[in-house]
This record gives sequence, structure tokens and C-alpha cells, in this order.
Amino acid sequence: MKDQYSDGESGPPRSNESKESDASGPTSAFGRGIALVDRARDHAGRVAVISGQDAFTYEQLLEASACVASCILDGRDDLRETRVAFQEPPGFEYAAVQWGIWRAGGIAVPLSMDHPAPELEYVIDDAGAGIVIAHADYEERVRCLAQRRGIPFLLGNEALRVNPARLPEVNPARRAMILYTSGTTGRPKGVVTTHNNIRAQIECLIEAWEWNARDRILSVLPLNHVHGIINVLLCAFWAGAACDILPRFDADRVWARIAEGDLTLFMAVPTIYVKLIRAWEKASSAACMAMGEGCSRMRLMVSGSAALPVPVLERWREITGHTLLERYGMTEIGMALSNPLHGPRKPGHVGQPLPGVQVRLLDESGKPVSPGEPGEIQVKGPGVFREYWQRPEATRESFREGWFVTGDIAVVEDGSYRMLGRSNTDIIKTGGYKVSAPEIENVLLEHPEIEECAVVGIDDPEWGQRVGAALVLAKGASLDPDSLRAWTKERLAQYKTPTRILFVDDLPRNAMGKVQKTVVVALFPKGEMTNA
Repeated sequence: MKDQYSDGESGPPRSNESKESDASGPTSAFGRGIALVDRARDHAGRVAVISGQDAFTYEQLLEASACVASCILDGRDDLRETRVAFQEPPGFEYAAVQWGIWRAGGIAVPLSMDHPAPELEYVIDDAGAGIVIAHADYEERVRCLAQRRGIPFLLGNEALRVNPARLPEVNPARRAMILYTSGTTGRPKGVVTTHNNIRAQIECLIEAWEWNARDRILSVLPLNHVHGIINVLLCAFWAGAACDILPRFDADRVWARIAEGDLTLFMAVPTIYVKLIRAWEKASSAACMAMGEGCSRMRLMVSGSAALPVPVLERWREITGHTLLERYGMTEIGMALSNPLHGPRKPGHVGQPLPGVQVRLLDESGKPVSPGEPGEIQVKGPGVFREYWQRPEATRESFREGWFVTGDIAVVEDGSYRMLGRSNTDIIKTGGYKVSAPEIENVLLEHPEIEECAVVGIDDPEWGQRVGAALVLAKGASLDPDSLRAWTKERLAQYKTPTRILFVDDLPRNAMGKVQKTVVVALFPKGEMTNA
């Protein structure tokens, strides 16, 4: 593997007088306060990121992020929580930009690689981004979004070549990141976490899953969600481990990488495991043997972000010997519950509270439930987010006496939590993504041919849920499902686009006129599906 920067050009100085290595001197020279960065100095010579044929050490990550931070600062002494929106594909440059934003004193706002322009615009505007950074491959569409708003735009690969300057000391109580998550109000809300929140989210997983510097994990998840950012990338960096990053999920490529036999951890969503099972079933016997041997050398394989169907767990165990470890978490809290690393894992269960996390179940009247009775999950701990960005009312409504109200219903059976579903039917979990039904409905109602609509989650063995839309058309209108999906994809991410479309004369409503979504779900014929 070559040691080089992602654009193939020479990066910051790498001689024996490396500027980053001087960071052991005065703290004011290169900044302190961010635990992840401080710990990286202890692993300087170890490999941090593998991307394709290129390997990058922690020393290179420190040097590159110092360059990015200096470029962002542009002579200022501190960003003072300026929001920096960035669109970088998974890889070394992503990590350098993320750390560079933090080291400059800014708040990192990662942009999805798959979102169309309207959704990128929404995040940039809602976060009030003061700077926008993009990879060279995405310059054309992202630069214009920034320029129309008068926001400074930077290219990530150019920032890597700026000479590092003095960096601020960052208080770990500062805001560090804003991740956007769909909610029941329609538009995504910005979930704000501090450096302390991120540290707590990481440390509980380091302890529970026994991360160490000898670990090597394959990253296949998007890096604008808590699963990929915290559970995979940042846990690896905290431990001084190596993170092998694929730019996108590809089942054959993942299996080929696993078959090499040097990975120790793998984490994914149920949809990915379904696709890997299908690829395994199509492979030759020799290839299957190599895949199995690669899995046997791993110490942990994790599934999360959506409920794992028991048949998928059992089939995965048959072909790999691994009982997938299920866990439960949210963007707002990081991870809260986990099956044990050592010991039996119950299918359909998500285990017990992680170290440092408090969990309780309450009934509709706000009282603790009796053993074996369902209740709403509420969480408290140092990893719980600080606030919804610029939504004080929504923040207040999400907490009860200091406990975050998740909206998820669970029951404790023999000491292990089993998930029962959402208390709110407006949240759809599809392929590991959490999707807001009202957000999709608002977009569909912009279509001139649609008079009314109801968006619901349709149970699906591969995706967990599919996005379904029941539509009432305007009088005399006609609409082709394929053209509607094409229209929707220009306005929403693909995973939000309805894959099951049903035309109805009227939507079922209760006496108060509210759409009965449980009835809407029942309207969709079982086993019939239209793929987007």
C-alpha cells in the first residue's frame, strides 16, 4: 500500500522535522482539548485509514487535519462554533476534513453523498453554515449552492496542502457536530452533539465491545449518520485501530475484502446482511469457503439501525458461524442498549444498557412499567445530545425530567430489552435510515396531480420497511408511478422515494378527520411491490 494523499500530490511536510510532530511542545501551537486528536498522537505510526491501495497513518491524519484547520481559519484564531458543511466521500480526506473542522473550533455538518440539491440546500440553510467544503468530484454542484448564498467555498484536496498554523485550544464542552435526522414535524432536525457527548458515545462502545489498537474494521456505511461516524470510524480512531473504508457498499467487494482474512470487526444494517447473504448464495463453493474462513477470523459482527429479522440472523449464523450482535441507538443518544460481547445473544432482543447509559420504560401515564410490560424507552447519560439546532421548543418536548424520550416501545424479558416498534407511526425505518412520513407527504403534495396522500411504512423482510404512498389524485388527473418516482427523486433522497404506490378514492379517517395510517397500511396488497 502506498502512503500518499488522496489527490496523489504531496501533502504537508513529512520530514523528521514534521510540523505536527512539534505538537508535543506548547499546547497553543497546534491546539488541544479534543480527546480524539490528543489520543491520535499516541498512535502516530499506526495505520488509521486504508482507502483502496493507499494507507494513511495517524501522524498523517494529524498533519492533514492541521492543514485543513489552518485553511479554514484563514488567519482567524478560532472559528468559535461556525458551522462548516462538508460533502466528502468516505475515505482519508473525509477524516482529515472532519478533524480539521473540529481543530479549527468549528461545528462539523456532514452532507449526504446521495441527497439531491434541495435537501443539501435545506441542511446548509438550516444549519446556517458559514463555510462549505467539498471533494473535487462534487465541486460543480456544491460550489454553486455556496456561492448563491455568499458562503465561502473550499476544496478539500486544496485545504490539505495549506501550511499548518497555530490552532486554538478547544473546550470539549463546545458543540462539535450537527447530524440531521427526520422527525414527526416533517423537515429533518439538526441533532447537536458536543465533543464531550461524542467522547461518551465512543467510550461506552470501546468498553462494551473491547476495541483495541489491533482491531481492523471494514467501513461500508454512510458517514453522515451516527452508525458510520461513531460506531465505526471514530471508535476505530479512539482505539488506535485501522479503518478500511469502501466508498460505497458493494456485496461482492465486501465479501472479497472479508475473504482476505485480516478484519476483526464488521458492522452493518440488516439490509446489507440480506444482500451479503444473497451474494454468498450465488457464489461458488470455493468462494463460499474463503468467505467463511474470513468471517471465522473476526471477533465481532454487529447489526443495527433497524430491527434484524430473526430469519436473517439465523441464516447469517448458518453461513458464517457468527450470531450477529444487535444493539439499539439513535442519532440523539448514540448507542443505549447492546447484546453482550461475551455470552448468549437473544434473537429479536437488543440487550441491556451500555456502560454509563441509564434506560427506563414508562407507560402512557408516565409511570414505570412492571416487568414484562411494554413501555416507552427513555434515556439519560453523558452521550445524550445537547439540543435540536435552533429548535428550543422541540428540544424541551423531547425531554422529561432530564430523560430523553425516544418514542420507541420495548419490553424487558429475562433482563434483555426487546423492541416492539415506534410510538409514532410517522417514522419509517427503511434500510437503516430513519425517514419522516410527513416530510415525504409535504413533497408529494407539491405535485399538481396529487390532491391528498398518506405515507406509511410497509413491512419488508429485506429493508425492514418500504416507503408506501397512498394517493388521492385531483379530479380528472392521471399519474404514472414511474414518472412520479422520477419526479420525487429530484426532490428527495432515493431511500425516501416511495417504492409502493397505491391510488385510492379517499383516505381512511377517524371521527376527528385524522388519517388512520394503520388502516392505510392494510390497504396495500401483501406481496406486491414496485421497486424504485
